[in-house]
Amino acid sequence: MAKATHSVSRSLAAHAILAAYTVIALFPVVVIIINSFKSRKAIFRSPLSLPDEETFSLIGYETVLAQGDFFLYFQNSLIVTVASLFFVLLFGAMAAFALSEYRFRGNSLMGLYLALGIMIPIRLGTVAILKLMVASELVNTLTALILVYTAQGLPLAIFILSEFMRQLSADLKDAGRIDGLSEYRIFLRLVLPLVRPAMATVAVFTMIPIWNDLWFPLILASAEETKTITLGAQVFIGQFVTNWNAVLSALSLAILPVLVLYVIFSRQLIRGITAGAVK
Repeated sequence: MAKATHSVSRSLAAHAILAAYTVIALFPVVVIIINSFKSRKAIFRSPLSLPDEETFSLIGYETVLAQGDFFLYFQNSLIVTVASLFFVLLFGAMAAFALSEYRFRGNSLMGLYLALGIMIPIRLGTVAILKLMVASELVNTLTALILVYTAQGLPLAIFILSEFMRQLSADLKDAGRIDGLSEYRIFLRLVLPLVRPAMATVAVFTMIPIWNDLWFPLILASAEETKTITLGAQVFIGQFVTNWNAVLSALSLAILPVLVLYVIFSRQLIRGITAGAVK
């Protein structure tokens, strides 16, 4: 009884800490959205106040929709992010299953090699990546961004998913083999449903860097037809004058998919983060 009470208290504490972190993390987002509906003077005069009859203005959103092709930028970001997430989760789960389930020579070295991808930033290889994309004729294509972001997200995905898969019951998988299930069906029917919280965690933490990235779209896909939402918002930032109304409005619209994903996967995300805290 005491052990169960202690486990519940730890779970509540973990949820409280995560809720406090969420409030702190969302505060800048709320400030950006509030100021996107205010006039330029009101943004600098009272950035933390809500818009009223005098300060309310939609000039930022009107500018965003009038200048550039915002919907094309939004579509490009959506395609790149969704495709990258799909390949990261697919290949990451497959590699994690192989590393956690099968013992072979070089298993530990392979895990260490993949872990190095977490510690070494992929941006260090920008020049080599650019040369590779030029040689492959993939510059100014969304395919280039999808390949780079997939490679960027795989190390973390494999690391997290393999740790979760090692905790799964071996008896369950052996029972599936006795019943005649192939390794593919064991992976699809038994393993993947049990690691959904981990996959939701990987999806959220992989999506945010991809959606907000400016570096690789600027280097690999700077053409007008392949610009992402983050790169497209830079048109409102000048060397001497910045249209803050338009910048804040563009950022507010760009935040929406991240918030929607968080709302959809919030329960799975919390379960994935707190899985080790309630044992």
